[in-house]
Amino acid sequence: MNNQVQIRVNGQKVSVATGTVVAAAIAKAGISLFRLSPQRHPRGPLCGMGVCMECRVTIDGRAHTRSCLTLCSDGMEVQTGE
Repeated sequence: MNNQVQIRVNGQKVSVATGTVVAAAIAKAGISLFRLSPQRHPRGPLCGMGVCMECRVTIDGRAHTRSCLTLCSDGMEVQTGE
């Protein structure tokens, strides 16, 4: 049984344990800018439980997905900074 999944974050391959949320995988990739506010200020996870909406990224083409609530799945494509 494989307990690792591999995703791509901004084109970079990242391997994480099964059950890891996307926000943690992004952090593991060394990325701290998850998105930009309408005023172009950098944003990243704040609450870690889906309330603040600051961790939104594009996952498999779906914009504004909360990365702190989404589990990584093998082959997932994540884009930050949008």
